[in-house]
Amino acid sequence: MDTDLDKLVKLLKVKQIDKYLFVGRSPKRPGRIFGGQVLAQSLNAAINTVDPSRQAHSIHAYFLRPGNPKKQIIFEIDPIRDGRSFTTRSVIAKQDGVPIFNASISFQIEEPGMSHQFDAPQVTPPEELETDRDFWQRLADENPGKIDAPTMHPIERRPVNRRDIISPEPQEPEQQIWFKALGDLGDDAGIHQTVLAFMSDFALLGTALLPHPYNGMSDGLQAASLDHTLWFHRPFRADEYLLYCLDSPSAAAGRGFSRGSFYSREGELVASTAQESLLRVRET
Repeated sequence: MDTDLDKLVKLLKVKQIDKYLFVGRSPKRPGRIFGGQVLAQSLNAAINTVDPSRQAHSIHAYFLRPGNPKKQIIFEIDPIRDGRSFTTRSVIAKQDGVPIFNASISFQIEEPGMSHQFDAPQVTPPEELETDRDFWQRLADENPGKIDAPTMHPIERRPVNRRDIISPEPQEPEQQIWFKALGDLGDDAGIHQTVLAFMSDFALLGTALLPHPYNGMSDGLQAASLDHTLWFHRPFRADEYLLYCLDSPSAAAGRGFSRGSFYSREGELVASTAQESLLRVRET
Protein backbone atom coordinates (compact mmCIF):
# COMPACT_ATOMS: atom_id res chain seq x y z
CA MET A 1 0.00 0.00 0.00
CA ASP A 2 1.27 3.48 -0.90
CA THR A 3 2.34 5.75 1.94
CA ASP A 4 1.28 9.41 2.05
CA LEU A 5 4.74 10.32 0.71
CA ASP A 6 4.35 7.84 -2.17
CA LYS A 7 1.06 9.54 -3.06
CA LEU A 8 2.68 12.98 -2.94
CA VAL A 9 5.60 11.97 -5.16
CA LYS A 10 3.21 10.40 -7.70
CA LEU A 11 1.22 13.63 -7.66
CA LEU A 12 4.28 15.80 -8.25
CA LYS A 13 5.57 13.61 -11.09
CA VAL A 14 3.78 14.94 -14.16
CA LYS A 15 2.86 12.75 -17.16
CA GLN A 16 4.69 13.42 -20.41
CA ILE A 17 2.36 13.41 -23.44
CA ASP A 18 4.72 15.02 -25.97
CA LYS A 19 8.36 16.13 -26.03
CA TYR A 20 7.61 19.45 -24.33
CA LEU A 21 4.07 18.85 -23.06
CA PHE A 22 3.02 17.41 -19.70
CA VAL A 23 -0.16 16.85 -17.70
CA GLY A 24 -0.56 17.13 -13.93
CA ARG A 25 -3.37 16.51 -11.51
CA SER A 26 -4.31 17.72 -8.02
CA PRO A 27 -5.76 16.26 -4.82
CA LYS A 28 -9.38 17.09 -3.99
CA ARG A 29 -8.34 19.17 -1.00
CA PRO A 30 -7.77 22.06 -0.52
CA GLY A 31 -10.36 23.81 -2.69
CA ARG A 32 -7.64 25.82 -4.44
CA ILE A 33 -4.43 24.32 -5.82
CA PHE A 34 -1.54 24.80 -3.36
CA GLY A 35 1.14 26.97 -4.92
CA GLY A 36 3.94 24.63 -3.88
CA GLN A 37 2.27 21.86 -5.87
CA VAL A 38 2.21 23.64 -9.23
CA LEU A 39 5.73 24.97 -8.56
CA ALA A 40 7.03 21.45 -7.91
CA GLN A 41 5.15 19.98 -10.89
CA SER A 42 6.56 22.68 -13.19
CA LEU A 43 10.08 21.88 -11.99
CA ASN A 44 9.46 18.17 -12.51
CA ALA A 45 8.24 18.80 -16.05
CA ALA A 46 11.30 20.91 -16.88
CA ILE A 47 13.67 18.32 -15.37
CA ASN A 48 12.28 15.76 -17.81
CA THR A 49 13.43 17.87 -20.79
CA VAL A 50 17.02 18.39 -19.58
CA ASP A 51 20.06 16.10 -19.65
CA PRO A 52 20.40 14.37 -16.25
CA SER A 53 23.96 15.68 -15.90
CA ARG A 54 22.49 19.16 -15.29
CA GLN A 55 20.76 20.11 -12.05
CA ALA A 56 18.31 22.96 -11.48
CA HIS A 57 19.94 25.88 -9.67
CA SER A 58 17.26 28.61 -9.86
CA ILE A 59 13.52 29.04 -10.38
CA HIS A 60 11.74 32.36 -10.88
CA ALA A 61 7.97 31.97 -10.92
CA TYR A 62 4.68 33.89 -10.85
CA PHE A 63 1.32 32.69 -9.59
CA LEU A 64 -1.11 34.20 -12.11
CA ARG A 65 -4.54 32.77 -11.26
CA PRO A 66 -6.04 30.41 -8.67
CA GLY A 67 -5.91 26.80 -9.84
CA ASN A 68 -8.95 24.50 -9.88
CA PRO A 69 -8.10 21.09 -8.33
CA LYS A 70 -10.99 19.46 -10.22
CA LYS A 71 -9.30 20.08 -13.56
CA GLN A 72 -6.03 18.82 -15.03
CA ILE A 73 -3.06 21.15 -15.48
CA ILE A 74 -1.25 21.36 -18.82
CA PHE A 75 2.46 22.22 -18.59
CA GLU A 76 3.98 23.67 -21.76
CA ILE A 77 7.80 23.78 -21.88
CA ASP A 78 9.74 26.19 -24.06
CA PRO A 79 13.36 24.95 -24.53
CA ILE A 80 14.81 28.46 -24.56
CA ARG A 81 18.50 27.58 -24.41
CA ASP A 82 20.89 24.64 -24.22
CA GLY A 83 24.37 26.09 -23.65
CA ARG A 84 27.73 24.59 -22.75
CA SER A 85 27.22 25.02 -19.00
CA PHE A 86 23.64 26.25 -18.55
CA THR A 87 20.23 25.16 -19.80
CA THR A 88 17.12 27.36 -19.54
CA ARG A 89 13.50 26.27 -19.68
CA SER A 90 10.31 28.35 -19.60
CA VAL A 91 7.20 26.67 -18.19
CA ILE A 92 3.59 27.79 -18.52
CA ALA A 93 0.93 25.91 -16.55
CA LYS A 94 -2.58 26.20 -18.00
CA GLN A 95 -6.15 25.24 -17.21
CA ASP A 96 -8.89 25.66 -19.82
CA GLY A 97 -6.25 27.18 -22.09
CA VAL A 98 -5.54 30.03 -19.65
CA PRO A 99 -2.19 30.42 -17.83
CA ILE A 100 -2.38 30.00 -14.05
CA PHE A 101 1.41 29.95 -13.43
CA ASN A 102 4.66 30.54 -15.27
CA ALA A 103 8.31 29.99 -14.43
CA SER A 104 11.83 30.30 -15.78
CA ILE A 105 14.10 27.50 -14.60
CA SER A 106 17.87 27.36 -15.08
CA PHE A 107 20.03 24.22 -14.96
CA GLN A 108 23.82 23.92 -14.70
CA ILE A 109 26.46 21.25 -15.11
CA GLU A 110 28.30 20.30 -11.91
CA GLU A 111 31.48 22.31 -11.54
CA PRO A 112 33.87 23.47 -8.78
CA GLY A 113 34.00 27.05 -7.54
CA MET A 114 34.39 29.44 -4.61
CA SER A 115 32.32 28.56 -1.56
CA HIS A 116 31.02 30.45 1.47
CA GLN A 117 27.75 30.71 3.40
CA PHE A 118 26.03 32.24 6.41
CA ASP A 119 26.13 30.00 9.47
CA ALA A 120 22.98 28.15 10.46
CA PRO A 121 21.32 29.43 13.66
CA GLN A 122 21.44 27.30 16.79
CA VAL A 123 17.88 26.14 17.52
CA THR A 124 16.03 23.40 19.38
CA PRO A 125 16.56 20.03 17.64
CA PRO A 126 13.50 18.56 15.90
CA GLU A 127 13.19 15.56 18.26
CA GLU A 128 12.31 17.97 21.10
CA LEU A 129 9.53 19.76 19.17
CA GLU A 130 5.88 18.95 18.50
CA THR A 131 4.96 17.96 14.94
CA ASP A 132 2.32 19.85 12.99
CA ARG A 133 0.28 16.65 12.73
CA ASP A 134 0.11 16.25 16.51
CA PHE A 135 -0.63 19.96 16.97
CA TRP A 136 -3.53 20.05 14.51
CA GLN A 137 -4.93 16.76 15.82
CA ARG A 138 -4.93 18.22 19.34
CA LEU A 139 -6.64 21.41 18.12
CA ALA A 140 -9.26 19.38 16.26
CA ASP A 141 -9.96 17.36 19.42
CA GLU A 142 -10.28 20.58 21.44
CA ASN A 143 -12.41 22.39 18.82
CA PRO A 144 -14.81 19.80 17.33
CA GLY A 145 -16.57 21.02 14.21
CA LYS A 146 -14.36 24.10 13.93
CA ILE A 147 -10.94 22.69 13.02
CA ASP A 148 -10.36 19.65 10.83
CA ALA A 149 -7.94 16.92 11.84
CA PRO A 150 -5.11 16.23 9.34
CA THR A 151 -5.86 13.51 6.78
CA MET A 152 -2.51 13.20 4.93
CA HIS A 153 0.98 13.49 6.36
CA PRO A 154 3.70 13.17 3.68
CA ILE A 155 5.81 16.05 5.03
CA GLU A 156 6.75 16.47 8.68
CA ARG A 157 6.96 20.01 10.04
CA ARG A 158 8.19 20.98 13.49
CA PRO A 159 8.13 24.75 14.23
CA VAL A 160 10.78 25.90 16.70
CA ASN A 161 8.43 28.48 18.24
CA ARG A 162 4.76 27.94 17.45
CA ARG A 163 2.42 30.91 17.14
CA ASP A 164 -0.99 31.01 18.80
CA ILE A 165 -3.32 30.01 15.96
CA ILE A 166 -6.57 30.95 17.70
CA SER A 167 -5.51 34.43 18.92
CA PRO A 168 -2.40 35.50 16.98
CA GLU A 169 -0.42 38.30 18.60
CA PRO A 170 2.09 40.50 16.71
CA GLN A 171 5.67 39.28 16.96
CA GLU A 172 9.02 39.68 15.23
CA PRO A 173 8.81 38.64 11.55
CA GLU A 174 11.05 35.60 11.71
CA GLN A 175 10.64 31.89 12.40
CA GLN A 176 12.37 28.52 12.00
CA ILE A 177 10.73 25.22 11.06
CA TRP A 178 12.22 21.74 10.67
CA PHE A 179 11.02 19.95 7.51
CA LYS A 180 11.42 16.35 6.36
CA ALA A 181 9.72 14.06 3.87
CA LEU A 182 8.37 11.05 5.77
CA GLY A 183 9.90 8.18 3.82
CA ASP A 184 12.77 7.22 1.54
CA LEU A 185 12.93 9.33 -1.65
CA GLY A 186 15.73 7.29 -3.22
CA ASP A 187 18.82 8.80 -4.82
CA ASP A 188 17.36 10.80 -7.74
CA ALA A 189 18.45 14.40 -7.04
CA GLY A 190 15.62 15.68 -9.22
CA ILE A 191 13.01 14.10 -6.92
CA HIS A 192 14.63 15.70 -3.87
CA GLN A 193 14.57 19.09 -5.64
CA THR A 194 10.92 18.57 -6.63
CA VAL A 195 9.89 17.76 -3.05
CA LEU A 196 11.87 20.69 -1.62
CA ALA A 197 10.15 22.99 -4.14
CA PHE A 198 6.83 21.74 -2.74
CA MET A 199 8.01 22.35 0.84
CA SER A 200 9.35 25.81 0.04
CA ASP A 201 5.91 27.41 -0.36
CA PHE A 202 4.95 26.61 3.24
CA ALA A 203 5.36 29.44 5.79
CA LEU A 204 6.71 32.24 3.57
CA LEU A 205 3.38 34.07 3.44
CA GLY A 206 2.75 33.29 7.10
CA THR A 207 6.07 34.87 8.05
CA ALA A 208 4.93 38.18 6.54
CA LEU A 209 1.87 38.03 8.80
CA LEU A 210 3.81 37.60 12.04
CA PRO A 211 4.07 41.34 12.94
CA HIS A 212 0.29 41.65 12.54
CA PRO A 213 -2.67 40.12 14.43
CA TYR A 214 -3.58 37.85 11.52
CA ASN A 215 -2.88 34.37 10.25
CA GLY A 216 -4.16 32.27 7.38
CA MET A 217 -7.35 31.46 9.29
CA SER A 218 -8.26 35.10 10.07
CA ASP A 219 -11.57 36.51 8.86
CA GLY A 220 -11.34 39.44 6.49
CA LEU A 221 -7.88 38.55 5.19
CA GLN A 222 -7.29 37.95 1.49
CA ALA A 223 -3.89 36.32 1.12
CA ALA A 224 -2.15 34.58 -1.78
CA SER A 225 1.35 33.98 -3.13
CA LEU A 226 2.20 36.35 -5.99
CA ASP A 227 5.64 35.14 -7.00
CA HIS A 228 8.28 32.70 -5.81
CA THR A 229 12.01 32.34 -6.31
CA LEU A 230 14.06 29.31 -5.33
CA TRP A 231 17.80 28.76 -5.58
CA PHE A 232 19.55 25.41 -5.04
CA HIS A 233 23.10 25.84 -3.72
CA ARG A 234 24.37 22.42 -2.63
CA PRO A 235 23.29 18.75 -2.77
CA PHE A 236 20.79 17.68 -0.10
CA ARG A 237 18.22 15.07 0.81
CA ALA A 238 14.61 16.15 1.37
CA ASP A 239 13.97 12.95 3.39
CA GLU A 240 16.40 14.15 6.07
CA TYR A 241 15.73 17.08 8.43
CA LEU A 242 16.14 20.52 6.86
CA LEU A 243 15.86 23.71 8.92
CA TYR A 244 13.84 26.39 7.11
CA CYS A 245 14.80 29.82 8.50
CA LEU A 246 12.42 32.58 7.41
CA ASP A 247 12.11 36.33 7.83
CA SER A 248 10.02 39.15 6.38
CA PRO A 249 11.86 42.47 5.97
CA SER A 250 8.83 44.40 4.69
CA ALA A 251 5.08 44.58 4.12
CA ALA A 252 3.52 47.53 2.28
CA ALA A 253 0.88 48.39 -0.33
CA GLY A 254 -1.04 45.18 0.28
CA ARG A 255 2.02 43.02 -0.30
CA GLY A 256 4.37 41.14 2.02
CA PHE A 257 7.96 40.18 1.23
CA SER A 258 9.55 37.09 2.77
CA ARG A 259 12.88 35.24 2.52
CA GLY A 260 13.96 31.76 3.51
CA SER A 261 17.05 29.60 3.89
CA PHE A 262 17.16 25.80 4.04
CA TYR A 263 20.00 24.33 6.12
CA SER A 264 20.91 20.67 6.43
CA ARG A 265 21.21 19.07 9.86
CA GLU A 266 24.99 19.52 9.49
CA GLY A 267 24.58 23.27 8.96
CA GLU A 268 25.07 23.45 5.18
CA LEU A 269 23.03 26.11 3.37
CA VAL A 270 21.43 24.04 0.61
CA ALA A 271 18.71 26.33 -0.79
CA SER A 272 17.28 29.85 -0.53
CA THR A 273 13.85 31.30 -1.27
CA ALA A 274 12.11 34.65 -1.70
CA GLN A 275 8.44 35.42 -2.16
CA GLU A 276 6.06 38.35 -2.41
CA SER A 277 2.51 37.73 -1.29
CA LEU A 278 -0.83 39.49 -1.41
CA LEU A 279 -1.90 40.62 2.09
CA ARG A 280 -5.19 42.46 1.78
CA VAL A 281 -7.36 43.21 4.80
CA ARG A 282 -11.05 43.63 4.02
CA GLU A 283 -13.54 45.24 6.34
CA THR A 284 -16.03 42.70 7.70
